[in-house]
Amino acid sequence: MSLVLRNLQRAVPVRRGRLRRRMETVRRILGVQKFDLGIVCVDNRSIQRINRIYREKNIPTDVLSFPFHENIKAGELPQPDFQDDYNLGDIFLGVEYIFQQCEGDEDYYDVLTVTATHGLCHLLGFTHSTEAEWQKMYQKEKQVLEELSRHTGTRLQPLSRGLF
Repeated sequence: MSLVLRNLQRAVPVRRGRLRRRMETVRRILGVQKFDLGIVCVDNRSIQRINRIYREKNIPTDVLSFPFHENIKAGELPQPDFQDDYNLGDIFLGVEYIFQQCEGDEDYYDVLTVTATHGLCHLLGFTHSTEAEWQKMYQKEKQVLEELSRHTGTRLQPLSRGLF
């Protein structure tokens, strides 16, 4: 199915082709290439508004995920009954916020990839509310990013590292 990648901001440059290629690989690694996925790049103002509405936090953030399927257990894939249900949901990337958080020689596109992967793990039922949940999510992110790193020649680290 399709990966829809939209850039709805002008604060920072986004080369969608590079992010798309990496996220297509991540989808293959996770075995979810049959599912539709939306990734939307937004600026600080937009991500802050979305964060305020849905999480009651009036601050910009790096990523917000909105799953199509609810109550998925971490590590289990959705089991759709209908073709229209082959959808994982949408990931909103606060690309301006992400760009501002990049440190030193960090590659902006590496950080975008890691952040989008984190968001995709949330769509697949992974969370980090407790240490046990965090451990599962961290291990999944680590496994996916290690495999992606072998394909891209990078050394990507999970976004969730150090949360607990």
